[in-house]
Amino acid sequence: MSTAAEKRSIGRPADQAKREAILAAAARSFFEKGFAATSIEQIAADAGVSKVTIYNHFGDKQALFAASVDRECATMRSSLELTSLPTGSLRQRLTAIAEAMVAFLTRDEMVQFDRRIAAETERDPTIGEAFLEAGPYRMRTAFAGLLDTMVASGELAIDDTALAVEQFVSMCKGMGDLERRFGRPVDPELERRRIEGAVDVFCRAYAVEECDRK
Repeated sequence: MSTAAEKRSIGRPADQAKREAILAAAARSFFEKGFAATSIEQIAADAGVSKVTIYNHFGDKQALFAASVDRECATMRSSLELTSLPTGSLRQRLTAIAEAMVAFLTRDEMVQFDRRIAAETERDPTIGEAFLEAGPYRMRTAFAGLLDTMVASGELAIDDTALAVEQFVSMCKGMGDLERRFGRPVDPELERRRIEGAVDVFCRAYAVEECDRK
């Protein structure tokens, strides 16, 4: 499908620009139409590249899907990096993480995408697996890494940070995922209360010292 010279060229500035254009077009299509209704031909047209270029970069449609999901989730993961985390008390930092996560999950396009992926997984379980690996699992790993740092600094006492991540995320979401999937609009006040309650319970369970409520 491609020559050795073409494969070696991947990584040059012009080639990276093409890759970004492909990912942007693919993300729009996958999130708006779903996996099954998205075609490589249309992505190529939207990105202004050939199908061969897409295959050279990503191999196949499922790999492109995984890369697109990863691209969309990168913003969420960046909020878990120590360099971008706001300063303040433990409670304030956990609240900031929770707010960023809930804002990400309650976007209309994310809710629609979640519905489509759930439906398409019934037809092809590998689609759901690709989504989990590229999105939620990578974010869990990033969040667990942040908690590991907090444990090492003496702020938290947690034996299993991966499990603690799942507990925190579940408390922050509450029944929100279920409500949104079945068409109920986002209630900002309820989301705020969920987040405050989640942070409070998490601090009571794992904080070495009492969390400051201020």
